[in-house]
Amino acid sequence: MLERPIYGIGQAAALLGLRQHKVRGWLDGYERSGVLYPPVIRDSPTGNDVVTWGEFVELGYLREYRRARVSLQHIRPVTDRLRQEFGVRYPLAHARPYVYDHQLVLKIQEEAGLDASLAIVIRSGQQLVLSPAAESYLQKVEFSDEVVARLRPAGKTSPVVIDPEFAFGRPSIRGVATERIAELYRGGDSPDFLAESYELPIEHVRAAIAYETQLAATAA
Repeated sequence: MLERPIYGIGQAAALLGLRQHKVRGWLDGYERSGVLYPPVIRDSPTGNDVVTWGEFVELGYLREYRRARVSLQHIRPVTDRLRQEFGVRYPLAHARPYVYDHQLVLKIQEEAGLDASLAIVIRSGQQLVLSPAAESYLQKVEFSDEVVARLRPAGKTSPVVIDPEFAFGRPSIRGVATERIAELYRGGDSPDFLAESYELPIEHVRAAIAYETQLAATAA
């Protein structure tokens, strides 16, 4: 599932509320003032505009750190080590760093000298817990066979899901694209009419409209 090509860079950026150049830089690296910066997500640049599900999930993880004042390039050594330790291509799309292997993740972070603002795991008294950004990410994902199978971009209490198995990976509710619901609403259809037409609870229709409104505001 994680290797499945699913989005173009523009669509992935729009769904995550990020600028395209940011997404491209995280995927393939970039050059600034004559200095080459390696990819954060891909192990090497490909120039491919197609984003796999695993890459999209990891982009969603990095998005939680977008307000950090430290460049996300600093997390690259940690993801490289996690790939090696777990033997997987997309370690940030697996359950292990968040659920099972806190001690290992902390060790890798410390050895890499990772800035605290980018941490996955932190100390809280005598316990190891997820950092606020990692915890925020965890609240938006659902695992199947220990990999992220779907996202809940508006949080676990929202019916909106992004699932590569439904609606071509577009945000949807019970298989109905939220974009379509919002489009019809903007065209004059009432929430009650849309709920009846798609056989959805009225609360789900309102959630779809609210999600698309927020997504549009983020993109603006």
